[in-house]
Amino acid sequence: MIDPTIATTSRGIWAIKWSFVILALTAATQLVVVIISGSVALLADTIHNVGDAVTAIPLWVAFMLARRKPSRTFTYGLGRVEDLAGLFIVAIILFSAIVAGYQSILRLIDPQPITHLGWVLAAGVIGFFGNEAVAVFRIRVGREINSAALIADGYHARTDGFTSLAVVLGALGIWMGFPLADPIVGLVITAAIFVIVWQSARAVLTRMLDGVEPDILNEIDHVAEHVAGVQRVHAVQARWLGHRLHAEMSVQIDETLPLADALRIVDHMRTELFAHLPVLSQVSIRIEAPAHDSTGHAAALHHSDAHSHHHAPEPFRFETGLAAGVVEIVDTPGGERMRLTLARHVEGLSAKVVIDRPDGPEILELMPDMDNHHRLTSHAVPAEPHEFNATLVLTANDTSETLPFRMVEPDGHHH
Repeated sequence: MIDPTIATTSRGIWAIKWSFVILALTAATQLVVVIISGSVALLADTIHNVGDAVTAIPLWVAFMLARRKPSRTFTYGLGRVEDLAGLFIVAIILFSAIVAGYQSILRLIDPQPITHLGWVLAAGVIGFFGNEAVAVFRIRVGREINSAALIADGYHARTDGFTSLAVVLGALGIWMGFPLADPIVGLVITAAIFVIVWQSARAVLTRMLDGVEPDILNEIDHVAEHVAGVQRVHAVQARWLGHRLHAEMSVQIDETLPLADALRIVDHMRTELFAHLPVLSQVSIRIEAPAHDSTGHAAALHHSDAHSHHHAPEPFRFETGLAAGVVEIVDTPGGERMRLTLARHVEGLSAKVVIDRPDGPEILELMPDMDNHHRLTSHAVPAEPHEFNATLVLTANDTSETLPFRMVEPDGHHH
């Protein structure tokens, strides 16, 4: 499944296309060696690389069909075709994994000689370098566009590269006189493919059943509730149509306001939602009158009308032997993030923030920005509420410092 934050940026789409080309060439090279050698370990690794490459196909299908405008029959357009294409790809990979597993088991029962052992070893090395090239490429572009998903995909590709090295170990095992090394490695890689099939199928089916990530609803709630004039937000719903998000919600606004003022508040809310959620394609906002209590008076406001756009807690400033700077929650194109801005620091500094939560610690790794090495930003969105006890952990040169701090939301902005 292609993450929407990648698919909605031209640079992200460019990265997906070239990743597809590199992995497709890698898999094609390996397939030739599979045919001439009969290695089931290399067959499994080839299927693995093909599976990673063809994830771009549902995205291509979606973009082709996205050009068609909604019709009287398909009023939301044809974004669902992306999910159907994804399900088709999962089915193909599942069938391929079954074939690879079946062949590996047959080779365990009835071992067959592997020919062109040197070519098998070389194909495993090619698989490793192909995945490593994709990993470096995705991580670099991911940092350029501040996409945590693309960076994560890069590290996933790096892990896949080590899977290709398992083929090399299998070839070396055969060369050392252990012919069962090839089918054993084939079974191990097949098991890894089944894990990917399960994760992908769950993601596709969740989308098809209108499931969304809880963090998205949290972000919508947070943005909407911090728009001046909004008294209450409820009945928030969202669903994916392909790689674009559609949302709807109800808001309560002071019923004594003129209609023009109420519409301005809703328009401001819509602007903020689109700014915070680049994947958002459409949002429907219903205006409701505030609920009244038994005396006929309007119920208490959800928050003050004096809210402005961003109400982050006060920054935490510090100075230690390893570094000096400030930790704060900031708005970015991808949403709110935890950021460490350094005035000075020792070489090789790494940092993370550990937030105390009732259900366990929330750990935010702070990664250096590509364009400013004095700024480290989390890839994940800090969970709500933004009032918590936390610890800043600084590490460099085998030295570690822990700095406890507390973030408190401004008066009137508590959740």
